[in-house]
Amino acid sequence: MFNVTLQAAEQIKKATPPQSDDETLALRVAARILPNGEIDFGMGFDEQREFDLEIAIQGVNILIGPNSRDLLENITLDFVELEPGQFHFIFIPPQTETTAQGSASGT
Repeated sequence: MFNVTLQAAEQIKKATPPQSDDETLALRVAARILPNGEIDFGMGFDEQREFDLEIAIQGVNILIGPNSRDLLENITLDFVELEPGQFHFIFIPPQTETTAQGSASGT
């Protein structure tokens, strides 16, 4: 499942454009694989389309299209200060399991 941190949710709520009664906007999150194999993430406010997955996380409605679902599985959207005074949304992949290898000598 796609995740949103509390900090990201707060910023999304602040950025959500005003809506009229006939308009329901949510944050669309998308991902695609670039020719070099990297994953490109994007987001913007949009209306729900047929076959979209709509999820509510931290009080924010998120839309994910069918082509992005697998690429966004277990991804976390966060809002962080990368450099002093410069805040950005970032997409964090799931933690991969690492194993420590070492050698032990018997006495």
